[in-house]
Amino acid sequence: LKRTALAGAGLWIGSQSLRAKPASPNEKLNIACIGVGGRGFGNIKGLTGENLVAFCDVDDVRAAKTYDAYPKVRRFRDFRRMFDKMEKEIDAVVVSTPDHTHFHPSMWALERGKHLFCEKPMAHNVWEVRQMTELAREKKVATQLGVQRHALENVHRVVELVQSGAIGEISKVYSWYNSNRGMPGDAKIGEKVPGHLDWDLWLGPCAERAYSSSYCPYDWRFWWDFGTGDAGNWGCHILDIPFWALGLDHPTRVEATGADVHPDKTPKSMSSRFKFAGNGQRGPVFLYWSARPPKSLVEKGLDLKGVNVAFTGSEGILVSGFNSLRLYPEDKFADFKAPEPTIPDSPGFHQEWISAAKGGSTPPTCQFDYSGPLSEAVLLANVAYRAGGGFVWDAKNLKATNSHQAQSFIREEYRKGWEL
Repeated sequence: LKRTALAGAGLWIGSQSLRAKPASPNEKLNIACIGVGGRGFGNIKGLTGENLVAFCDVDDVRAAKTYDAYPKVRRFRDFRRMFDKMEKEIDAVVVSTPDHTHFHPSMWALERGKHLFCEKPMAHNVWEVRQMTELAREKKVATQLGVQRHALENVHRVVELVQSGAIGEISKVYSWYNSNRGMPGDAKIGEKVPGHLDWDLWLGPCAERAYSSSYCPYDWRFWWDFGTGDAGNWGCHILDIPFWALGLDHPTRVEATGADVHPDKTPKSMSSRFKFAGNGQRGPVFLYWSARPPKSLVEKGLDLKGVNVAFTGSEGILVSGFNSLRLYPEDKFADFKAPEPTIPDSPGFHQEWISAAKGGSTPPTCQFDYSGPLSEAVLLANVAYRAGGGFVWDAKNLKATNSHQAQSFIREEYRKGWEL
């Protein structure tokens, strides 16, 4: 490829931007989708009112459902070839690949001034997230992270309750993801690469290794080289609620505990804690993030069915999920009247991004300036667990100031040909 230095000089992302023309509200966006099986197909369904001009996937079987549904859309296996052939035709890009391959295609899209929708978590490590956030801001493009539950009506009502002071001043929030997935068995060895899969492209920036069905097509999520575990899988969805409600951004300290750390496999459970400094609207906050609800809440006799967040305030407790909320003590809030809604209904999570990409004045609700710090926090919890303890976090400089081990996980090396 003319624009890809594959022989040791690194992965070229371009020094000039071919900015897509802003579309008018009545024009359709030309959208390219990278990763079109699984979650990718779900994202594509939210874009059907626009022009789908290119699909890119390394696995023809995983992509088959999408290819069959949209037979006229051009197909590629390598996103670099797609950009090389169609750069001027593309207005916007959707990235729905495994975690370890979010960063490179996203940076290619951003550098070229393309509007970007990326699945969560934004990238595989904290440094990557920060690069994407800053480049998106520099290029002034419309971005959206795939935190689709942000658009749910119940989530809006929870945020309003917290911000109205319904339960008073909040100093602690507990969040959990109710999962014991992780620690898969040892990888199968000696398997032949299926003919429908480009294994080298699936690996992307990761070190070369033999193909194994233990990694691909799905269980990559539970191997550190590719995924971020179920804590990373659910973190952006669940922690979005306290982040939004309390205006959180970058923690000042991160701690984590759990089972013995495996160098290759994500754990079945872990517990972490973030400390956030106070600001003009609230005092300091401790946010707890774990696989299951803490015993302290269970012992209070709260109904925790269908919920995954508990705000503990000076005047009461609010427990919430994506579709339910409850206030405690029940007798105290028996006659409570919720504040009038102030958060407008979403026109649709994908539509927020589409409208902004067409020049609308309202930014997407999960644009990278918001969802970047959220993604960083999710990944920092994994860093603290893998490092075997807590650290003070210097967000401005991306430094774990008192933990060399933690610092080693903030950024990772890429194999030859994929360096930036």
